[in-house]
Order: sequence, then C-alpha cells, then structure tokens
Amino acid sequence: MAAPRFLLCAGGGPRAACSARAWYQQPLRPGGPGRQAAGGPGRGSIVGQAGGPWSRQEALGLLEAAVVYREGSPGQLSVISLLPDLSQRLSLPHELHVVKAAGKDSSGLVLLSGCPGTTRQLHAFFTQLRRAGRPPATYRAVTAGVPAAVEGEIHTGLKLEQVGDLQLVVPVAGPSRRSVERKEVKQTLTHYRVLGTAPGCSLVQLQPMTAFPSQLLVHLTLLLCPALGDHVYSARVGRVLGEPFLLPAGSAVPHTQVLGEQLLRRLRLTQELLHRLPLHLHLYQLLLPTASLTAPPPPFFLQTLRLLGLPGSQSVP
Repeated sequence: MAAPRFLLCAGGGPRAACSARAWYQQPLRPGGPGRQAAGGPGRGSIVGQAGGPWSRQEALGLLEAAVVYREGSPGQLSVISLLPDLSQRLSLPHELHVVKAAGKDSSGLVLLSGCPGTTRQLHAFFTQLRRAGRPPATYRAVTAGVPAAVEGEIHTGLKLEQVGDLQLVVPVAGPSRRSVERKEVKQTLTHYRVLGTAPGCSLVQLQPMTAFPSQLLVHLTLLLCPALGDHVYSARVGRVLGEPFLLPAGSAVPHTQVLGEQLLRRLRLTQELLHRLPLHLHLYQLLLPTASLTAPPPPFFLQTLRLLGLPGSQSVP
C-alpha cells in the first residue's frame, strides 16, 4: 500500500489496470521502499526490501498515525475492514467510510466520513467546484520525459476496453455523441503544469476536472511523459532514435516500465529492478468547504526528487 494520509470528516510486474474493487477494499500487501539492501544493484536508490505482512494492530496503528486533519468527533486485511476499529480508536460516534481517495498504487490523501449527510455535502461541493472551473484535487507526478508545453490541458474521451487478459482504459480522440450519451465513453479533462525539469524527467502538477479510472496515468501518456513507476500504461510510449511517440493502445501490452540508461543511473537502478519501482503519483491537496488540506509526498517520492535533481525534495511548493 502506498503511503496514504487520511482526512476525517466525522460530522455529527504489471497488474490489472482496473479492478471491480477499489484499492482500499483489496487485501493489504506491504511492500515498496523499505529497509535498504546492504549492497548490490539498487543500493542508495528508492527500491528497498519489502517487509513482512502486517498484523491487524500494526496496520490499524499506521492508519491512526496517518490522520492529518479531523473534523468532529476478521477476514482479509484491507483499509475498508479496518475502518470500524479505527472509528473506535478515534472515539467516533459512527463507522467511517471512504469519500475520496487516490487511485490504486498512488500515495496521498484519503478522505473519510462517518456521516452520510456530510458525505453528500462533500460530493455536492466537489461537483460545484468543477462546474465553477475549480479543481477540488491537486496531484503531483514525477514523469519520464518532459512535456512539450509548460502548462495546458489534456482533453480526450476515455473508455474501458478488454486488451488481452486485462481491462484497460483507452483514449477515444473523437467519440460520437451517441457513445457519450450511452456512457460508453466519457469526456475527460485534466489541467497540468510543469513545476520543474531535469534531463529526461519532470515534476508535474495535475488537476483533474473529471473522474475516470486511471485518468491521470492515461493522460500523462498522451503527453508522451508516463508517470515514473507506471508499469501498465507507460508501455504505450515508445521511442525511435530517442524521440518518444504514442503506440496504439490496443497493441501496447502492459509490461515493466523501460527507462533510459541515463535516468537509470541517476535513480541508481538497473532495468532488472524496475518492476519494484513504485508509482510516483501523489494526491497532494484537497479543497474542502472549510479548509485546504495538503499532505507531503512519501519518503520514496522525495528521494526520487533528490536523485533526479527535481525541485521539492524538502517540501512540495
């Protein structure tokens, strides 16, 4: 599980890209950056040795410690299964549920609520912001590649499509009105801004104005700059003589991300270790009716910024 930060509104190798269950409903599998290896390839990089499985109490303690803001007062281990116990630990009158969370394998804020009325108000607030042209969520991503423009919009139709054994999100450049009306395709929009660059990489701010599974990952591939650690959609960006180009979504089989030798050296990695590289997509900020809340990126994200010479290794601007 990537490092989530929780907001409480109590009120009164390649993986399948899209799952029937959200990540917080799935079994917790600790891994990612941890204790560094004593030597060999990857030493000093963000790739460490994965720890053993968490106990229920250990996982619950991590969730409790990750609360960054609070308003108001057995089976497979998952975030959802831990919420009743977390409600008790925090002495809340009702059980918590997830209102908003980053996508699977992303890090960042998770918005929880213990009040159905508050949840409805928050959803209405998010909708109102989007209609007013204000994005409720801001993400940060480290990308392999530098966008051609410093800022802009990614606007395209998206749909779910079976590609081999996986259900993937594919772009639809000119969807018909009928396909949109039938909800076979959804028109999506993301604002982006480049916060800093280094040779072959960048730190990008992303503000989605719509919600669709894997929207940000697919939109980054359309910029020819996939997110670092994207082992599904990055396969759609190929290179000829060092120049990136977009492969047809149906023919780009997901595989471990491939990075150039220069980027690998700066990350202190080899291609053989890249399957352990975590996704560098972080839900940094959420707007609420009474607050603007932020969570710093996890240590592995900050370490990557330092290794690549990108801004924000101490704090994201």
